[in-house]
Amino acid sequence: MDINKRLKEELSVELWQIEAAVKLIDEGNTIPFISRYRKEATGALNDEVLRKLYERLNYLRNLEEKKKQVLSSIEEQGKLTEELRKQISDAETLVVVEDLYRPYRPKRRTRATIAKEKGLEPFANLILQQTTQKPLLEEAEAFISEEKEVKTGAEAVAGACDILAEMISDKADYRIYIRKITEQEGIICSTAKDEKAESVYDKYYSYEEPVSKIAGHRVLALNRGEKEKFLTVKINAPEERILRYLEKQIIINENPNTQTVLKEVIDDSYHRLIQPAIEREIRSELTEKAEDSSIDVFGENLKQLFMQPPIAGKVVLGWDPAFRTGCKLAVVDETGKVLDTTVIYPTAPTNDAKIRAAKETMAKLIEKYHINLISLGNGTASRESEMVIAEFLKENKSNVQYVIVNEAGASVYSASKLATEEFPNFDVGQRSAASIARRLQDPLAELVKIDPKSIGVGQYQHDMNQKKLGEALSGVVEDCVNKVGVDLNTASASLLEYISGISKTVAKNIVTYREENGRFSNRRQLLKVAKLGPKAFEQCAGFLRILAGENPLDATSVHPESYAAAEKLLEKMGYEASDITAGKLAEISKKIHDYKSLAEELNVGEMTLRDIVKELEKPGRDPREEMPKPILRSDVLDMKDLKEGMILKGTVRNVIDFGAFVDIGVHQDGLVHISEMSDSRFVKHPLDAVSVGDVVNVRILSVDQQKKRISLSMKLDGTDKSQKKERKEEKRQPVKKEKKEQRRRQKEKKELDFSKLAKNWNIRQ
Repeated sequence: MDINKRLKEELSVELWQIEAAVKLIDEGNTIPFISRYRKEATGALNDEVLRKLYERLNYLRNLEEKKKQVLSSIEEQGKLTEELRKQISDAETLVVVEDLYRPYRPKRRTRATIAKEKGLEPFANLILQQTTQKPLLEEAEAFISEEKEVKTGAEAVAGACDILAEMISDKADYRIYIRKITEQEGIICSTAKDEKAESVYDKYYSYEEPVSKIAGHRVLALNRGEKEKFLTVKINAPEERILRYLEKQIIINENPNTQTVLKEVIDDSYHRLIQPAIEREIRSELTEKAEDSSIDVFGENLKQLFMQPPIAGKVVLGWDPAFRTGCKLAVVDETGKVLDTTVIYPTAPTNDAKIRAAKETMAKLIEKYHINLISLGNGTASRESEMVIAEFLKENKSNVQYVIVNEAGASVYSASKLATEEFPNFDVGQRSAASIARRLQDPLAELVKIDPKSIGVGQYQHDMNQKKLGEALSGVVEDCVNKVGVDLNTASASLLEYISGISKTVAKNIVTYREENGRFSNRRQLLKVAKLGPKAFEQCAGFLRILAGENPLDATSVHPESYAAAEKLLEKMGYEASDITAGKLAEISKKIHDYKSLAEELNVGEMTLRDIVKELEKPGRDPREEMPKPILRSDVLDMKDLKEGMILKGTVRNVIDFGAFVDIGVHQDGLVHISEMSDSRFVKHPLDAVSVGDVVNVRILSVDQQKKRISLSMKLDGTDKSQKKERKEEKRQPVKKEKKEQRRRQKEKKELDFSKLAKNWNIRQ
């Protein structure tokens, strides 16, 4: 297999792009570096395409390696034919390779191997030939042996049948056909282990759906229900069709001595060996596809969350809500430094005195530290805390604003080793409050401290391949961090380790070097950091910013390898390096009329030149958009306050395959099903309509207090479809009548005109 050609077809890009990207990957370059600084080489392949290329490249290389191992193993056994070699070489998946290898793979001790040890393989071959003129029990007498523990003819027949059953099971062509037909026509079914048991899986208590059509999220739901012992899940295949196929392939003679036995063998082979294995394979494949889809959605949600705009230059009060243990507060300055922490008790169990004391504490903190924003976590007691904050701001006519932030993962971070190192003298509540404040100031810098799987923007993440999920999400975080860039002199080790080319060890070494030698004044100083060599420098330098350093270019995403070209460009355009930070290059692109010739003159690629110019116009620009306005609510406090038909404003917290969860101000997020996202266009996937962080208007469809479920709709016109149809018909009706009447009048007029014409013609005659 030509891997590069295969990748070209799969990714729909040119072969030279694939070859260049593969070469760069093999040379040890990271995906963010290739995407940003090797555009000429790859034809500007973006990070998404490059990651898919990387994943498929590894899969196809593993496939080729597996083929070599299989061919070598079969050749050592002296059983490799040219036909088999070709079949294995042409195989496009690991499953097919495994099917072809199955008959030659060293086996554990089975009923068939035991029968072979008893010398019954010749008897099995005799049955398979279907030419015997004797009853099988007579033929079996020749294989009875006390020594080999074959005591009767019936035992000999049974052993031969076991050999034949395994032989049929190992036939690759049969398995490929059965797998294909089961995938196309099979039905996946689930039943309740206990129909009276209450669970979130009650919709699957009597459920069936074609294997070919089942959605990924339903596969994962069935898997979890089965794992939690609420469901029994199986695949019903078209058995009769499969058995007829096997009989047609195997029974070649209508021999009364063998026909019945072979039918029994086929039935046994299918039900005992083939069907369970095929079912496992198909369910495993369905699960893998569902996981891949779920990981993609998780990754997109995570990207949206990480790319939320920071609120810079604000003193923030972080508020970790709670009931009995009190609400933890942390004041954080503009740089993220914690200035103060305390605990207040404005939520149940409470009293007027405690609420007054809480408000007094808030007033003192706001006045002392000139607080601009309150960052309120959306966890337990969030709504109750919000009421207290809203009352306080109204009573004090304060200019302070508050924002409800997603606190998912804050508790995980607060109990982590990293949090302990960062805040050794704080308890978990104080750390959590500080984290809630900081994720408003810079979501990216704070969220990288948390395992992406704990951030809560996916579905069924704990049920899937954790290694695969972790790698995918780490890739998303890496892309986000490198796209934004980080300040070399302020970034934490946890943030630095996501920078292209920097390992955990090197990240810690950078922080250590900074602590021992003071701030970095230029990018070249990175080469003095322990274990950071020339290759690592090449990969990371462009993504690390130095503000107010020796070279203004160090504050931009211009790579050091392009400094000479950037400096020549400035000189040619009549600028100085100091003009970069002074913001005097905002219109430099208007002075360039021929990028191609200028790029040749500067000895850089045209795409690289355009990137340099773009960066010089807005040095150190943050790709993250402006922050959405805070959502201030006061009318809804609890699920019991929700009424069908209410229109509310909410924030999208999570997007999944079948819809989106929206925070509408109660503790429980509501679900907008994909079918309720738009009445003006077809929504193929929820991500086509919404993203994490979006502020949307929603209508309450239903509230289930018992199951804690809220159904929402983004179709704000609540009129029933049937009613709409009736209204349309009513509108159409008068139009139809009017048109009918008009056509009648026109017909009468034509008839009248014709009669006049005829009369006139007669007169002339």
